[in-house]
Amino acid sequence: MRRLLVDLHLHTVLSPCAEIEMIPPLIVQRAVELGLGIIAVTDHNCAANVRAVIDAARHTGLVVLSGMEVQTREEVHMLCLFDTPEQDDQWQNTVWAALPRMPNNAALFGEQYVVDDTGEYMYTEDRMLATSTSLSVEQVVAGVNALGGICLPAHIDRPSYSLLGNLGFIPPVLPIAGVELSHLTTPQKIVQLFPQLARYGMVIDGDAHRLAEMAALTQVQLEAATVPELRLALAKQGKRRCDILMSTPAATS
Repeated sequence: MRRLLVDLHLHTVLSPCAEIEMIPPLIVQRAVELGLGIIAVTDHNCAANVRAVIDAARHTGLVVLSGMEVQTREEVHMLCLFDTPEQDDQWQNTVWAALPRMPNNAALFGEQYVVDDTGEYMYTEDRMLATSTSLSVEQVVAGVNALGGICLPAHIDRPSYSLLGNLGFIPPVLPIAGVELSHLTTPQKIVQLFPQLARYGMVIDGDAHRLAEMAALTQVQLEAATVPELRLALAKQGKRRCDILMSTPAATS
């Protein structure tokens, strides 16, 4: 078994709300400084910078999962995580088909930059990413699961863009792998408010839009740094675990 610190929610300069410092080499450098073993690239409704971060992390030992933060038609943010960019590409096709064909208003929302592994500018994504798709929460979870990924409702303790904030509950038969909290709460506090959450594995991520927001607050114990193993860790199957930390210990292998 390996014990690794993880941050499964971070944005690059492709997300219009991210700072210009969120480029692949600086993201990887910060992850290494924090002792993270796994990160996930989760830009809004798009995966165009995933491969660049994977390439930037080569030879560092850092595992970069392919991902995306999809906004559903209920305005709920869902983390979609995969092992490979190819799975992410397939999911991107579904998301593109469900995303309104509107141009981005950069003056209002911010620019959306696609870069290479060194952070060099390649092109600007002109399609508006900071908006809802026509996919329901249930459709997002089903689509991600069908591709071999896992789905986590993002920052469920927040009053907006969250499953609890927008719907008020988690559908009991929704086949999610777990849930994400923001760093503003704890599992104990959220379970007191919503006892149904006791059945779910939980993570706290940085939801980083700037380097200082990247976090090492969740530690997993698993056999390999893969999405299926993360699913098992969230379910605490076998000797696998997923623990939220009050402080950050050194990761071990």
